[in-house]
Amino acid sequence: MDSINLSKTEEVEAEEEDIISDENGNEKGNRIEKGKSNNVSKGHVKGISNPVDSENILKSDIHAENGGEGAEDINSAASEIIDTSVKENGNVLGVIKPHNLLPQPEAPAGVAVIVSPGELNRSQSMPESFDMPAIGKFFREKSNSLSSAITKRLSSIRDQFDDEKVMTKSESPHVTEFDLSGLKVIVNLKPPVRKLSGRVSFFSRSNCRDCTAVRSFLRKENLSYVEINVDVYPQREKELIERTGSANVPQIFLNEKLLGGLVALNSLRNSGMLEKKLAEMLAGKCPEDAPAPPVYGFDDDDDYEERNDEMVEVVRVLRQKLPIQDRIMRMKILKNCFSGSELVEILIHHLDCGRKKAVEIGKNLARRHFIHHVFGENEFEDGKHFYRFLEHEPFMPKCYNFRGSTNDNEPKDAAMLGQRLGKIMSALLESYASDDRHHLDYIGISNSEEFRRYTNLVQDLHRVNILTLSADEKLAFFLNLHNAMAIHAVIRVGHPGAMIDRRSFFSDFQYIVGGYSYSLSALKDGILRSNRRAPFSLMRPFPSGDKRLEMAFQKVNPLIHFGLCNATRSSPAVRFFTPQSIESELRYAAREYFQRDDAMQVDLAKRTVYLNRMIKWYNADFGQEKEILNWITGYLDATKAGLLTHLMGDGGPVNIVYSSFDWSLNA
Repeated sequence: MDSINLSKTEEVEAEEEDIISDENGNEKGNRIEKGKSNNVSKGHVKGISNPVDSENILKSDIHAENGGEGAEDINSAASEIIDTSVKENGNVLGVIKPHNLLPQPEAPAGVAVIVSPGELNRSQSMPESFDMPAIGKFFREKSNSLSSAITKRLSSIRDQFDDEKVMTKSESPHVTEFDLSGLKVIVNLKPPVRKLSGRVSFFSRSNCRDCTAVRSFLRKENLSYVEINVDVYPQREKELIERTGSANVPQIFLNEKLLGGLVALNSLRNSGMLEKKLAEMLAGKCPEDAPAPPVYGFDDDDDYEERNDEMVEVVRVLRQKLPIQDRIMRMKILKNCFSGSELVEILIHHLDCGRKKAVEIGKNLARRHFIHHVFGENEFEDGKHFYRFLEHEPFMPKCYNFRGSTNDNEPKDAAMLGQRLGKIMSALLESYASDDRHHLDYIGISNSEEFRRYTNLVQDLHRVNILTLSADEKLAFFLNLHNAMAIHAVIRVGHPGAMIDRRSFFSDFQYIVGGYSYSLSALKDGILRSNRRAPFSLMRPFPSGDKRLEMAFQKVNPLIHFGLCNATRSSPAVRFFTPQSIESELRYAAREYFQRDDAMQVDLAKRTVYLNRMIKWYNADFGQEKEILNWITGYLDATKAGLLTHLMGDGGPVNIVYSSFDWSLNA
C-alpha cells in the first residue's frame, strides 16, 4: 500500500483561491491545496505515517492561513476533524461524514475548511456559477435550525417517555400527558378489548333508546359483540320471534342462551352478578345454534321478491325497434331521441291496436317515467315531438344511483321506501358515528353492510311516485335523502376543499328520483326552500315549467336548516327523521344546535350576539335581524335565553356578529 506523507514541504500541483467572509464582512483568502491524488479513493487517506505530526501540521497550517487569529476556534476545529476520524492503531484511516440528508457540520467563523477536489460535489439542479442570495441562505439556515430543534425535542420526549412509564396517582391510568413546545397534547389510550371464548350478540332496531343503552354498555365494558338490526335485516325478525317468543328488542344472547333485555342486564349489573354470568356462559366456544352474525354481500329473499312493471314487455320491444338517433330541433342537437309518431307506429304493429290506443299507451309510459319529452313540454303526443328513454337523459352520467340501466320493476310505495331508507341510515350512524353525531367514520361506513344495502335501495327511487306522499312524509323523505346523499357524496367523490369544488359537490352529485335528477342544492333550495336562490347565486334551482316544481313546498319551514347536514363541522349534527314526529324532531334539532358555542353566544359586556354564518346566508328564511333574535329565543336553553332576553329588553343597541363557517369534513 502506497502512503502519502503530509508535511509542509509536500509538493503542490494546483492551488485555488476561495473568498469567504467572516461575521464582520471581511474577506479572507482561503487556500485550498490539492495534493497528489496518488492512491486516494472516496475521501479516505490511507497510510498516514505520523498522525500526531499531521495533527500539528494541520493546526499550524490553519493558524498560518488566518494570520494567527482565532486560536481557540482553530483548536476546536482541528480537534473536531480529528475526533470525527477513524483511527486504527493510532493511524487515521479516514473521516466519517454524516449522511447527505442530515444537517452538515459548519466550521467556526474565520476558519478555513480544507476540501479535497475529488470530494467537492456540486448540485446538478442549478448552474455552477449560481450564487444564492443572502436572504435565501438566511431562510434555509433558519429552516434547518428549526427542523433540527423540533427533531431533538421529539427525540428527547420519546426517550423520556420510554424511561418514565410510572404516572402519578392524580393522572388517569389511560391518559398520557406531556408538553411539546408550548403545545399541550393529550393521548387517550384505548384499553384492550376483552377476549372471550364465546360470543355476545343482541337483536336491535333503529332509533331504539333501550338498544342504544345496551350498545353503550357493551362498548364501555370493551366487550366485542354482534348486533343484528332487524330493520336492516328484516328476515332475522322471524328468528327473533322464534328464539324469544316476541318481537321486542333489545334481546341479548350469550352464545346460544338468552340473557334478556335491558331490564335483565341492569338487574345483573346492580346485583354484581354480571361478571360471573359472563364468565360462566361465555367460557366455552360459541356453538352453531347461537345467533349467526350478519354476512356481508348477501341480500334477504324479500329484496328480490319484486314484480316487473306491467309495461316492461312493451318497453323492451320499443327499445329494440325504435330508431333512436340524434335529431336537430330549435337549433339544438338532441341526443338519442325518437319521435312520437315512430313510437305510435311500432305499438300499432306490435300490439295490433288502433292509433288512439297506442297514444294512450305512450302517455302511460310517460307517466311511469319510461320516456320523457326532450324539453319536458308534454307527457306524450302523436306527431313530430321528440322523446327519449329515461336512461338516455343527459343528466344520467351524474346520477350515482344509476348503474347502467333503469329499474324496470314495479315502483315501490314512496312512503315505504322513505321509512326503510331512514332506518338503514339510522342503523349506520349508530355503528359508525360519535355519540353526538358530529363525527362520522366514512371509511367504516363505506365498507359496511348497511351502506351496501343503502346503495341497492336507492335504485328503487328511479321511477317512484313522490306525489303520493303526505306533507310530513315528503318533508322527512327529502330531509333524509339529502343527508344520505351527503354521506354518499363524501365516499364517492370526496369532500370539497376550495370554493369551486364546493359548488361542484353540491350541484354535480345527483340522484334520479321519480324520473328527474336532484342534486344536494336542488333538494335543499329547490324542494325544501320553495325554489329559492342559494346564497351567492343569481338563479333559482328550477326554471319555470320544470316538472320538479310540483314536488316543492309552498312555504319554507326555517327548522329545516337544523335538520340538514352537508358533511361539515359547522353544519348541524347528521340525523334521520320519522314522518310521525317530524316537527318535534326538528325543534329538538334546533335546540341542540343552538347549545353549541360555534352556533350562538351572548356577550353582555360587548352587547354582542354571535351567530353562525349560516343564519346570515339564509336570512330570507329567518327574517330580519331583530326577528331572528326573537325567533331564536324559543330554541335556547335557560342560560342563553336569559342573557339574550336581558340584552334585548334594556332598550340598548344589540350587535350581531356572524362567525366563520368551518368547511372541514366532519370525520
